Parts: sequence; structure tokens; C-alpha cells
Amino acid sequence: MVIRPILSLLLWLSILWGAATLPAAAQGDTKLRILYDHGNPVVSEMVRLTIRGEYDLTVSLEEMVIPNSPDYDWIQIARDDWHKERVNGRLLQIFERKIAVFPSHDGEISIGPITHHLTYVQGNGQRAETDVTAPAAVLNVKPFPGDHRPLSAKKLTLTDELSAEPGQLKQNEVLTRRVTIEAQDTLAHYLPPRPDLSQPWMISFTAPEERETVMTDNGPVARVVWEWQLRPHTGEPAILPGAGFAWFDSANRRVEIAPLDPIPFGFSGFGANFGDSGDGSALPNRMISIAVLLAAFTGGLVALLWQRSPMRGDALQRRLRRLLPSPHMWVMRKAASRNDLPALRHAAERHLDWRGLQPQGLTELDRQLYAASPLPGFDARNWLKSFLKSARG
Repeated sequence: MVIRPILSLLLWLSILWGAATLPAAAQGDTKLRILYDHGNPVVSEMVRLTIRGEYDLTVSLEEMVIPNSPDYDWIQIARDDWHKERVNGRLLQIFERKIAVFPSHDGEISIGPITHHLTYVQGNGQRAETDVTAPAAVLNVKPFPGDHRPLSAKKLTLTDELSAEPGQLKQNEVLTRRVTIEAQDTLAHYLPPRPDLSQPWMISFTAPEERETVMTDNGPVARVVWEWQLRPHTGEPAILPGAGFAWFDSANRRVEIAPLDPIPFGFSGFGANFGDSGDGSALPNRMISIAVLLAAFTGGLVALLWQRSPMRGDALQRRLRRLLPSPHMWVMRKAASRNDLPALRHAAERHLDWRGLQPQGLTELDRQLYAASPLPGFDARNWLKSFLKSARG
């Protein structure tokens, strides 16, 4: 009888066919792993990972799920690589995806598990689906060195550009300061926040920040650009303090400081005539005399009412000054008629100070003076009318 041997042969063939079409997770030559060789990262330092799949399959579609976590940021840093490779004597389909992970705190951080959803072609030409999962990888992250905001990079450059010599500014000249930071192997949000350059002796206008991460063949490069328009109030010599940003040099394993140098400010030829319109004219003696008389009148009136009023000192003086013409009115109107915005700004601030008011209503004028691209059609006389109306309080 030959029936039984034939049946046995058919049974073995069916077993072999079923093994060839088992889901990938059940096949010994199909696996997914997370590979890395960095055992001592610090907080925020980029760690390169390779997710490697070895598949004894003909994959037609795939989707990888990498979990997000508050413990780290991650970004893919290269195109997926599919190729054939012989492993343990078998020719397998190899998948590799390179990602970068940035730990957000010290201690043990788990990356994964990572699941790869695969659609593959079976031996009979039909399509099937399976999931292959890589166990989680654990990073032992060290604290960021020193008491600094975490920022790690393979290389960092800081460029500080000035539009003019800050210690020799011309009377109406505005200094533009542009600072650019570029750092390799980090993300833009790890770069430091924009420093505050405001000083009581200086007017500043801050341009919108530019911040981005650019992918290159060597990995991510983070970039931030800050720009300010700066001008002292009077031109008296002053120093804008410096600043420094600490960062961890991951190539040399040490903390470095990226400095913003201090800047000396001043106007060339600063003297008693600063604030003059520049054409040789000055405040007429008549106006000076009126201002002196007003000041004397104010002082006498304050002394007369001192005992009769519940108000004291500066409060009473401010109230009286609001009833009197401002000695800076003539200068403001002349500067507005000449469209001399720096002189107008200087006189307006003196007017507010004389009235005992906080700086107010100067934003539009500051934008026109210090913005990189002032708005067209600005009318200084109309602005002055609005300013005086808002400063009556």
C-alpha cells in the first residue's frame, strides 16, 4: 500500500508551508533591537540610537511607533535604510532607523518598547500583517555639570555683531546689535532665552527672535538670532553689562562659557550741546528765562501752600506742575515740525519727568526710531498731539 507514505509526505509538506507563513514574531530570524554605545550621557546631551530590524520576510509596508515621553525629546536624524545582509548564513532584509534622544533629567531613562507594524508578502503571494517589538533600552543619565541651564552640544559658536562703534556714536545714530548662536547636536529649544538688555540710561527696541533646528548630514544644528536697536538717552559714557551662557562640550566632556562681552556706550563729542537739533540753533534765552521764572513761581507757591495742604513734597509739586505750561513744550513742537525724532523723544521724556509721570505713550515713537523697518507715513506732529493728550493726567 502506497497511500500511507503519500499521506505522510503531504502532512510534512503542509507543516513546512505553514512554518514559512507563520507571523514574523514567531520566526527565529525576525527580530528588532535598539542599538547604542553611549553609556555616560548628561542631561540634554544627544544620544544616537539605531533601531535595527532583521527580517526573514519580504516587507511591502511598514510603520514604526516610537513612544513619546516627558523623560526625553527625540528626532529622526537620517533616512531609513533598507538593504539585504547575510546574518548567520541567511540572507535577511535589514531595516535601520537612526534617531537622536535628548534626556530631560538624570537617572535611569527607558526608551521604548518600540513596535514595528509590518505588512509582508507570503509565499502564496497573499499579504499578511505582524508586529515586531524591540525591548526598551535604558540610559543611565548623569546630572548636568554645575548649576546651569542644561545645554549640550558637540560644537557651539556665538557671533556678536555691532553696526557701529558703540563708544563713538553720532548724535542721532542707533546701534544695531545682532547675536547669533549656532550649536551642533542639539535642538533649538535648548538654546538659552534672549537676555534682557534694558538699562535705565538706554532706549532699546527688540526685534522678533528667530529660532530653528536645521537637519544636516552631520546631525541637527540649532540656531537662534537676537537683534536689538539701542540708543543711550543722553550719550553720557556708560557700560552695557556682559553676560555668559554655560554649555557642555560633549566632544571634550567639559563645561564652557559662551560670552556676550560688555559694551561701552557714548556719543562722540558729547557735551553741553547734546540734544540740540544740529543746525546751530538752541533754546532762545527768552524761553530759558520763562522756564526759570516758572520754576521760581512753583517753588514759592509750594512754600506758601505747604502748611495749608494735606499733600506734602513731591505730590504737591507734581499737582502744581500739571497746572503750569511745560518748559519742554516749545522743544517738542519744534522737533515735531522738523521731524527730528531723536530730539522729540528726548524732549518728550523730559516733559514726562517734569510732570512727575511714568514713561508712557512713547512706544509708537520708539518703534519708528529703532525698528529695523519703520512704518511709512509716520507724522511727528500728529503723534505729539496724541502724546500730549495721553500725558495730561
